Amino acid sequence: MQPPPAPPSPPFPASSSLLRQPRFRVFYAGRLVSLLGSSMAPVALAFAVLDASGSSQDLGVVLAAHMLPLLALLLVGGAVADRSSRRDVLVAVHLGSALTQGGVAALLLTGHYSLAPVAVLEFLNGALGAFTAPALRGVLPQLVDRTRLQQANSLLGTARNATKILGPSLSGVLVVAVGSGPAIAFDAFTYLLAAGFLARLTFTGAADPPRRRSGLAADIRDGWTEFRAIRWVWIGTLAFCLVNLAQTGTWQILGPQLTRRLSGEETWGLVLSVRGVGLLVSGLLMYRLVVRHLLRLGQLTSVLAALPLLALGARLHAPWLLGAAFVAGLGSAVTAVAWDTSLQEHVPPQVLSRVASYDELLSYVAIPVGQLCVGPLAEAYGAFRVASVAGVVSAAAAALPLASRAVRRLPHAAVPASGPGPGPGPGPGPAAEPAPAPGQAGAA
Repeated sequence: MQPPPAPPSPPFPASSSLLRQPRFRVFYAGRLVSLLGSSMAPVALAFAVLDASGSSQDLGVVLAAHMLPLLALLLVGGAVADRSSRRDVLVAVHLGSALTQGGVAALLLTGHYSLAPVAVLEFLNGALGAFTAPALRGVLPQLVDRTRLQQANSLLGTARNATKILGPSLSGVLVVAVGSGPAIAFDAFTYLLAAGFLARLTFTGAADPPRRRSGLAADIRDGWTEFRAIRWVWIGTLAFCLVNLAQTGTWQILGPQLTRRLSGEETWGLVLSVRGVGLLVSGLLMYRLVVRHLLRLGQLTSVLAALPLLALGARLHAPWLLGAAFVAGLGSAVTAVAWDTSLQEHVPPQVLSRVASYDELLSYVAIPVGQLCVGPLAEAYGAFRVASVAGVVSAAAAALPLASRAVRRLPHAAVPASGPGPGPGPGPGPAAEPAPAPGQAGAA
Protein backbone atom coordinates (compact mmCIF):
# COMPACT_ATOMS: atom_id res chain seq x y z
CA MET A 1 0.00 0.00 0.00
CA GLN A 2 1.29 3.43 -0.89
CA PRO A 3 0.39 6.34 1.38
CA PRO A 4 -1.10 9.49 -0.09
CA PRO A 5 1.33 12.33 -0.78
CA ALA A 6 2.44 13.92 2.45
CA PRO A 7 1.02 17.40 3.04
CA PRO A 8 3.64 20.08 2.48
CA SER A 9 5.58 21.28 5.46
CA PRO A 10 8.04 24.12 5.65
CA PRO A 11 11.36 23.06 4.15
CA PHE A 12 14.23 22.96 6.59
CA PRO A 13 17.62 23.96 5.22
CA ALA A 14 19.65 20.85 4.56
CA SER A 15 22.48 22.14 6.71
CA SER A 16 20.36 23.22 9.69
CA SER A 17 20.09 21.19 12.85
CA LEU A 18 16.61 20.06 13.77
CA LEU A 19 17.17 21.44 17.26
CA ARG A 20 17.26 24.92 15.72
CA GLN A 21 13.69 24.49 14.50
CA PRO A 22 11.32 25.91 17.16
CA ARG A 23 8.55 23.32 16.71
CA PHE A 24 10.84 20.33 17.05
CA ARG A 25 12.89 21.94 19.82
CA VAL A 26 9.79 22.40 21.98
CA PHE A 27 8.72 18.81 21.35
CA TYR A 28 12.23 17.51 22.05
CA ALA A 29 12.43 19.41 25.34
CA GLY A 30 9.11 17.94 26.44
CA ARG A 31 10.18 14.42 25.57
CA LEU A 32 13.56 14.78 27.25
CA VAL A 33 12.00 15.96 30.51
CA SER A 34 9.33 13.25 30.43
CA LEU A 35 11.81 10.49 29.60
CA LEU A 36 14.10 11.51 32.45
CA GLY A 37 11.28 11.35 34.97
CA SER A 38 9.96 8.07 33.61
CA SER A 39 13.41 6.47 33.74
CA MET A 40 13.70 7.41 37.40
CA ALA A 41 10.24 6.25 38.47
CA PRO A 42 10.71 2.42 38.46
CA VAL A 43 13.65 2.52 40.88
CA ALA A 44 11.93 4.99 43.19
CA LEU A 45 8.64 3.08 43.10
CA ALA A 46 10.32 -0.25 43.82
CA PHE A 47 12.13 1.11 46.88
CA ALA A 48 9.01 2.99 48.02
CA VAL A 49 6.77 -0.08 47.99
CA LEU A 50 9.40 -2.35 49.52
CA ASP A 51 10.26 0.15 52.26
CA ALA A 52 6.63 0.92 53.09
CA SER A 53 5.27 -2.64 52.94
CA GLY A 54 8.29 -4.89 53.34
CA SER A 55 6.60 -7.19 50.83
CA SER A 56 7.84 -8.20 47.41
CA GLN A 57 4.30 -9.44 46.76
CA ASP A 58 3.03 -5.86 47.08
CA LEU A 59 5.62 -4.74 44.54
CA GLY A 60 4.49 -7.44 42.11
CA VAL A 61 0.87 -6.31 42.44
CA VAL A 62 1.81 -2.67 41.81
CA LEU A 63 3.93 -3.49 38.76
CA ALA A 64 1.23 -5.72 37.30
CA ALA A 65 -1.39 -3.03 37.95
CA HIS A 66 0.69 -0.65 35.83
CA MET A 67 1.45 -3.06 32.98
CA LEU A 68 -1.94 -4.72 32.40
CA PRO A 69 -3.91 -1.61 31.37
CA LEU A 70 -0.96 -0.43 29.30
CA LEU A 71 -1.30 -3.52 27.13
CA ALA A 72 -5.09 -3.77 27.29
CA LEU A 73 -5.73 -0.21 26.11
CA LEU A 74 -3.08 0.23 23.44
CA LEU A 75 -5.57 -0.28 20.60
CA VAL A 76 -7.94 2.24 22.15
CA GLY A 77 -5.03 4.65 22.44
CA GLY A 78 -4.23 4.26 18.76
CA ALA A 79 -7.84 4.85 17.72
CA VAL A 80 -8.14 7.94 19.92
CA ALA A 81 -4.91 9.41 18.52
CA ASP A 82 -6.14 8.91 14.95
CA ARG A 83 -9.48 10.63 15.58
CA SER A 84 -8.33 13.50 17.83
CA SER A 85 -5.71 16.18 18.06
CA ARG A 86 -2.55 14.26 18.92
CA ARG A 87 -1.17 17.29 20.74
CA ASP A 88 -4.27 17.45 22.93
CA VAL A 89 -4.02 13.71 23.63
CA LEU A 90 -0.39 14.05 24.70
CA VAL A 91 -1.07 17.07 26.91
CA ALA A 92 -4.01 15.33 28.60
CA VAL A 93 -2.02 12.15 29.15
CA HIS A 94 0.91 13.99 30.70
CA LEU A 95 -1.36 16.02 32.99
CA GLY A 96 -3.13 12.84 34.07
CA SER A 97 0.19 11.11 34.70
CA ALA A 98 1.33 14.06 36.80
CA LEU A 99 -1.81 13.66 38.94
CA THR A 100 -1.45 9.90 39.40
CA GLN A 101 2.26 9.99 40.22
CA GLY A 102 1.64 13.01 42.45
CA GLY A 103 -0.99 10.99 44.29
CA VAL A 104 1.47 8.16 44.89
CA ALA A 105 4.07 10.66 46.12
CA ALA A 106 1.52 12.25 48.46
CA LEU A 107 0.65 8.89 50.02
CA LEU A 108 4.31 8.15 50.62
CA LEU A 109 5.28 11.59 51.88
CA THR A 110 2.40 11.65 54.39
CA GLY A 111 3.11 8.13 55.62
CA HIS A 112 -0.28 6.80 54.45
CA TYR A 113 0.95 4.02 52.17
CA SER A 114 -1.63 1.35 51.43
CA LEU A 115 -1.48 -1.23 48.66
CA ALA A 116 -4.97 -0.60 47.26
CA PRO A 117 -4.72 3.15 46.51
CA VAL A 118 -1.16 2.86 45.20
CA ALA A 119 -2.18 -0.01 42.90
CA VAL A 120 -5.21 1.97 41.66
CA LEU A 121 -3.07 5.02 40.93
CA GLU A 122 -0.51 2.93 39.07
CA PHE A 123 -3.34 1.25 37.16
CA LEU A 124 -4.50 4.68 36.02
CA ASN A 125 -0.94 5.67 35.16
CA GLY A 126 -0.55 2.56 33.02
CA ALA A 127 -3.87 3.23 31.31
CA LEU A 128 -2.72 6.75 30.42
CA GLY A 129 0.53 5.33 29.08
CA ALA A 130 -1.42 3.30 26.52
CA PHE A 131 -2.39 6.57 24.81
CA THR A 132 1.16 7.94 24.71
CA ALA A 133 3.12 5.79 22.26
CA PRO A 134 0.55 5.80 19.41
CA ALA A 135 0.13 9.57 19.65
CA LEU A 136 3.90 10.09 19.71
CA ARG A 137 4.37 7.97 16.60
CA GLY A 138 1.72 9.99 14.78
CA VAL A 139 2.71 13.47 15.91
CA LEU A 140 6.32 13.49 14.71
CA PRO A 141 5.47 13.65 10.96
CA GLN A 142 3.40 16.73 11.79
CA LEU A 143 6.47 18.48 13.20
CA VAL A 144 9.28 17.75 10.75
CA ASP A 145 9.66 17.31 7.03
CA ARG A 146 9.34 13.73 5.79
CA THR A 147 13.00 13.73 4.71
CA ARG A 148 14.12 14.65 8.26
CA LEU A 149 12.25 11.93 10.14
CA GLN A 150 15.33 9.73 10.48
CA GLN A 151 17.26 12.58 12.07
CA ALA A 152 14.36 13.37 14.41
CA ASN A 153 14.06 9.73 15.50
CA SER A 154 17.82 9.58 15.99
CA LEU A 155 17.74 12.58 18.34
CA LEU A 156 14.77 11.19 20.24
CA GLY A 157 16.36 7.74 20.48
CA THR A 158 19.58 9.24 21.81
CA ALA A 159 17.62 11.12 24.46
CA ARG A 160 15.71 7.96 25.40
CA ASN A 161 18.87 5.88 25.72
CA ALA A 162 20.73 8.57 27.64
CA THR A 163 17.93 8.88 30.19
CA LYS A 164 17.80 5.09 30.57
CA ILE A 165 21.45 5.23 31.62
CA LEU A 166 21.28 8.39 33.75
CA GLY A 167 17.78 8.10 35.22
CA PRO A 168 18.09 4.95 37.38
CA SER A 169 21.40 6.15 38.87
CA LEU A 170 19.98 9.59 39.61
CA SER A 171 16.88 8.02 41.12
CA GLY A 172 19.01 5.83 43.37
CA VAL A 173 20.91 8.87 44.61
CA LEU A 174 17.66 10.75 45.30
CA VAL A 175 16.17 7.78 47.16
CA VAL A 176 19.24 7.54 49.38
CA ALA A 177 19.46 11.29 49.91
CA VAL A 178 15.83 12.33 50.40
CA GLY A 179 13.71 9.17 50.14
CA SER A 180 11.53 7.52 47.54
CA GLY A 181 8.56 9.84 48.03
CA PRO A 182 10.39 12.96 46.80
CA ALA A 183 11.85 10.95 43.90
CA ILE A 184 8.34 10.00 42.73
CA ALA A 185 7.21 13.59 43.27
CA PHE A 186 9.99 14.65 40.91
CA ASP A 187 8.61 12.24 38.30
CA ALA A 188 5.18 13.87 38.70
CA PHE A 189 6.76 17.29 38.21
CA THR A 190 8.49 16.18 35.01
CA TYR A 191 5.11 15.08 33.59
CA LEU A 192 3.69 18.50 34.43
CA LEU A 193 6.64 20.29 32.86
CA ALA A 194 6.45 18.11 29.75
CA ALA A 195 2.73 18.92 29.39
CA GLY A 196 3.64 22.61 29.37
CA PHE A 197 6.11 22.09 26.52
CA LEU A 198 3.71 19.93 24.51
CA ALA A 199 0.89 22.45 24.88
CA ARG A 200 3.05 24.92 22.95
CA LEU A 201 3.28 22.71 19.85
CA THR A 202 2.10 24.20 16.58
CA PHE A 203 1.57 22.31 13.34
CA THR A 204 2.13 24.34 10.21
CA GLY A 205 2.76 21.22 8.12
CA ALA A 206 0.67 18.05 8.23
CA ALA A 207 -2.64 18.62 9.96
CA ASP A 208 -4.29 16.51 12.63
CA PRO A 209 -6.34 13.56 11.37
CA PRO A 210 -9.82 14.50 10.16
CA ARG A 211 -12.60 14.07 12.69
CA ARG A 212 -14.60 10.91 12.04
CA ARG A 213 -18.13 9.94 12.92
CA SER A 214 -17.47 6.21 13.18
CA GLY A 215 -17.40 4.58 16.57
CA LEU A 216 -14.23 3.70 18.47
CA ALA A 217 -14.72 -0.03 17.92
CA ALA A 218 -15.08 0.49 14.18
CA ASP A 219 -11.89 2.55 14.15
CA ILE A 220 -10.02 -0.24 15.94
CA ARG A 221 -11.29 -2.78 13.39
CA ASP A 222 -10.27 -0.48 10.54
CA GLY A 223 -6.82 -0.19 12.12
CA TRP A 224 -6.48 -3.99 12.04
CA THR A 225 -7.49 -4.01 8.38
CA GLU A 226 -4.88 -1.38 7.57
CA PHE A 227 -2.24 -3.19 9.62
CA ARG A 228 -2.81 -6.46 7.75
CA ALA A 229 -2.82 -4.72 4.38
CA ILE A 230 0.71 -3.32 4.76
CA ARG A 231 2.83 -6.40 4.21
CA TRP A 232 6.17 -5.16 5.50
CA VAL A 233 4.58 -3.87 8.73
CA TRP A 234 2.95 -7.13 9.81
CA ILE A 235 5.99 -9.17 8.76
CA GLY A 236 8.29 -6.95 10.81
CA THR A 237 5.93 -6.94 13.79
CA LEU A 238 5.70 -10.73 13.77
CA ALA A 239 9.49 -10.91 13.75
CA PHE A 240 9.78 -8.52 16.70
CA CYS A 241 7.19 -10.55 18.58
CA LEU A 242 9.30 -13.70 18.16
CA VAL A 243 12.46 -11.82 19.09
CA ASN A 244 10.89 -10.52 22.30
CA LEU A 245 9.50 -13.96 23.12
CA ALA A 246 12.91 -15.62 22.84
CA GLN A 247 15.26 -12.86 23.87
CA THR A 248 13.93 -10.29 26.32
CA GLY A 249 12.98 -12.54 29.21
CA THR A 250 16.03 -14.74 28.72
CA TRP A 251 18.34 -11.73 28.86
CA GLN A 252 16.61 -10.13 31.85
CA ILE A 253 16.44 -13.32 33.92
CA LEU A 254 19.39 -15.46 32.87
CA GLY A 255 21.72 -12.62 31.92
CA PRO A 256 22.66 -11.55 35.48
CA GLN A 257 22.83 -15.16 36.69
CA LEU A 258 25.10 -16.47 33.95
CA THR A 259 27.30 -13.38 33.88
CA ARG A 260 27.93 -13.74 37.60
CA ARG A 261 28.88 -17.41 37.16
CA LEU A 262 31.26 -16.63 34.30
CA SER A 263 32.86 -13.33 35.29
CA GLY A 264 31.62 -12.12 38.67
CA GLU A 265 28.77 -9.93 39.85
CA GLU A 266 30.43 -6.64 38.92
CA THR A 267 30.55 -7.62 35.24
CA TRP A 268 26.77 -7.42 34.80
CA GLY A 269 26.73 -3.70 35.51
CA LEU A 270 29.58 -3.21 33.04
CA VAL A 271 27.71 -5.19 30.40
CA LEU A 272 24.65 -2.97 30.73
CA SER A 273 26.77 0.19 30.69
CA VAL A 274 28.72 -0.90 27.59
CA ARG A 275 25.49 -1.76 25.82
CA GLY A 276 24.20 1.70 26.70
CA VAL A 277 27.31 3.26 25.18
CA GLY A 278 26.67 1.30 21.99
CA LEU A 279 23.11 2.61 21.88
CA LEU A 280 24.30 6.20 22.27
CA VAL A 281 27.07 5.92 19.68
CA SER A 282 24.76 4.35 17.13
CA GLY A 283 22.08 6.95 17.77
CA LEU A 284 24.55 9.72 16.98
CA LEU A 285 25.70 7.97 13.81
CA MET A 286 22.13 7.53 12.60
CA TYR A 287 21.67 11.30 12.58
CA ARG A 288 24.05 11.55 9.62
CA LEU A 289 23.87 8.20 7.88
CA VAL A 290 21.63 7.98 4.80
CA VAL A 291 20.99 4.72 2.99
CA ARG A 292 18.64 3.91 0.13
CA HIS A 293 16.84 1.10 1.99
CA LEU A 294 16.69 2.05 5.67
CA LEU A 295 14.32 -0.74 6.76
CA ARG A 296 16.61 -3.36 5.21
CA LEU A 297 19.52 -1.96 7.23
CA GLY A 298 17.43 -1.99 10.39
CA GLN A 299 16.48 -5.65 9.97
CA LEU A 300 20.09 -6.61 9.29
CA THR A 301 21.33 -4.87 12.43
CA SER A 302 18.52 -6.34 14.54
CA VAL A 303 20.30 -9.69 14.26
CA LEU A 304 23.19 -8.24 16.28
CA ALA A 305 21.03 -7.98 19.39
CA ALA A 306 21.31 -11.77 19.81
CA LEU A 307 25.11 -11.67 20.26
CA PRO A 308 25.16 -11.29 24.08
CA LEU A 309 22.94 -14.35 24.54
CA LEU A 310 25.11 -16.34 22.14
CA ALA A 311 28.20 -15.24 24.07
CA LEU A 312 26.64 -16.36 27.35
CA GLY A 313 25.55 -19.66 25.86
CA ALA A 314 29.10 -20.25 24.61
CA ARG A 315 30.41 -19.52 28.15
CA LEU A 316 32.59 -16.66 26.92
CA HIS A 317 34.17 -14.48 29.58
CA ALA A 318 34.01 -10.75 30.25
CA PRO A 319 35.97 -9.25 27.29
CA TRP A 320 33.93 -11.16 24.70
CA LEU A 321 30.65 -10.51 26.51
CA LEU A 322 31.38 -6.78 26.76
CA GLY A 323 32.21 -6.64 23.06
CA ALA A 324 29.01 -8.48 22.20
CA ALA A 325 26.97 -6.09 24.37
CA PHE A 326 28.49 -3.04 22.67
CA VAL A 327 27.77 -4.39 19.18
CA ALA A 328 24.24 -5.35 20.26
CA GLY A 329 23.68 -1.78 21.44
CA LEU A 330 24.86 -0.45 18.10
CA GLY A 331 22.47 -2.73 16.23
CA SER A 332 19.46 -2.10 18.47
CA ALA A 333 19.63 1.67 18.05
CA VAL A 334 19.79 1.36 14.25
CA THR A 335 16.81 -0.99 14.29
CA ALA A 336 14.68 1.32 16.42
CA VAL A 337 15.39 4.40 14.28
CA ALA A 338 14.86 2.48 11.03
CA TRP A 339 11.53 1.00 12.16
CA ASP A 340 10.03 4.21 13.52
CA THR A 341 11.16 6.21 10.50
CA SER A 342 9.79 3.65 8.05
CA LEU A 343 6.38 3.64 9.75
CA GLN A 344 6.20 7.43 9.70
CA GLU A 345 7.33 7.68 6.09
CA HIS A 346 5.10 5.02 4.55
CA VAL A 347 1.99 4.47 6.68
CA PRO A 348 -0.83 6.91 5.79
CA PRO A 349 -1.02 9.61 8.48
CA GLN A 350 -4.74 9.11 9.10
CA VAL A 351 -4.12 5.50 10.28
CA LEU A 352 -0.57 5.80 11.58
CA SER A 353 -1.40 5.75 15.29
CA ARG A 354 -3.71 2.73 14.95
CA VAL A 355 -1.17 0.76 12.92
CA ALA A 356 1.49 1.72 15.49
CA SER A 357 -0.72 0.52 18.33
CA TYR A 358 -1.08 -2.95 16.76
CA ASP A 359 2.68 -2.98 16.25
CA GLU A 360 3.24 -2.05 19.90
CA LEU A 361 0.75 -4.57 21.27
CA LEU A 362 1.84 -7.57 19.21
CA SER A 363 5.52 -6.81 19.81
CA TYR A 364 5.24 -6.42 23.57
CA VAL A 365 2.66 -9.05 24.46
CA ALA A 366 5.27 -11.77 23.98
CA ILE A 367 7.54 -10.36 26.70
CA PRO A 368 5.66 -11.57 29.80
CA VAL A 369 5.15 -14.98 28.13
CA GLY A 370 8.90 -15.31 27.62
CA GLN A 371 9.61 -14.14 31.17
CA LEU A 372 7.30 -16.80 32.59
CA CYS A 373 8.78 -19.58 30.44
CA VAL A 374 12.50 -19.00 30.80
CA GLY A 375 12.80 -20.15 34.42
CA PRO A 376 11.18 -23.57 33.95
CA LEU A 377 13.08 -24.08 30.68
CA ALA A 378 16.40 -23.29 32.37
CA GLU A 379 15.64 -25.77 35.15
CA ALA A 380 14.71 -28.47 32.66
CA TYR A 381 17.46 -28.03 30.05
CA GLY A 382 20.15 -25.91 31.68
CA ALA A 383 20.57 -22.14 31.69
CA PHE A 384 23.50 -22.01 29.26
CA ARG A 385 21.68 -24.18 26.73
CA VAL A 386 18.53 -22.06 26.98
CA ALA A 387 20.61 -18.90 26.42
CA SER A 388 22.17 -20.42 23.30
CA VAL A 389 18.85 -21.55 21.84
CA ALA A 390 17.23 -18.21 22.64
CA GLY A 391 20.07 -16.41 20.87
CA VAL A 392 19.77 -18.57 17.76
CA VAL A 393 15.97 -18.25 17.67
CA SER A 394 16.00 -14.48 18.13
CA ALA A 395 18.69 -14.02 15.46
CA ALA A 396 16.74 -16.16 13.00
CA ALA A 397 13.49 -14.33 13.77
CA ALA A 398 15.19 -10.96 13.29
CA ALA A 399 16.54 -12.01 9.89
CA LEU A 400 13.29 -13.61 8.72
CA PRO A 401 11.70 -10.41 7.30
CA LEU A 402 14.61 -10.02 4.89
CA ALA A 403 13.12 -12.88 2.88
CA SER A 404 10.31 -10.50 1.91
CA ARG A 405 10.84 -8.20 -1.04
CA ALA A 406 8.47 -5.70 0.59
CA VAL A 407 10.95 -5.35 3.47
CA ARG A 408 14.13 -5.42 1.39
CA ARG A 409 13.01 -2.90 -1.22
CA LEU A 410 11.11 -0.35 0.89
CA PRO A 411 12.63 3.01 -0.09
CA HIS A 412 13.86 5.61 2.36
CA ALA A 413 12.29 9.05 1.91
CA ALA A 414 15.55 10.86 2.66
CA VAL A 415 17.03 9.42 -0.55
CA PRO A 416 15.33 10.44 -3.82
CA ALA A 417 14.42 7.57 -6.12
CA SER A 418 17.17 8.63 -8.53
CA GLY A 419 19.48 9.88 -5.80
CA PRO A 420 22.79 8.59 -4.53
CA GLY A 421 23.35 5.41 -2.63
CA PRO A 422 24.69 5.19 0.90
CA GLY A 423 26.55 8.22 2.05
CA PRO A 424 26.61 10.90 4.70
CA GLY A 425 23.36 12.74 5.14
CA PRO A 426 22.86 16.45 5.54
CA GLY A 427 23.27 18.40 8.68
CA PRO A 428 25.57 18.27 11.68
CA GLY A 429 25.25 15.59 14.31
CA PRO A 430 23.65 16.46 17.62
CA ALA A 431 25.82 18.05 20.21
CA ALA A 432 24.80 15.89 22.55
CA GLU A 433 15.07 6.01 22.69
CA PRO A 434 16.55 -3.55 24.63
CA ALA A 435 14.61 -2.42 25.74
CA PRO A 436 12.24 -4.65 23.81
CA ALA A 437 12.29 -4.91 20.03
CA PRO A 438 10.56 -2.20 17.98
CA GLY A 439 7.20 -1.94 18.52
CA GLN A 440 9.11 0.83 19.96
CA ALA A 441 10.55 -1.51 20.93
CA GLY A 442 14.66 -2.85 19.81
CA ALA A 443 15.80 -6.05 21.39
CA ALA A 444 16.87 -5.87 24.96
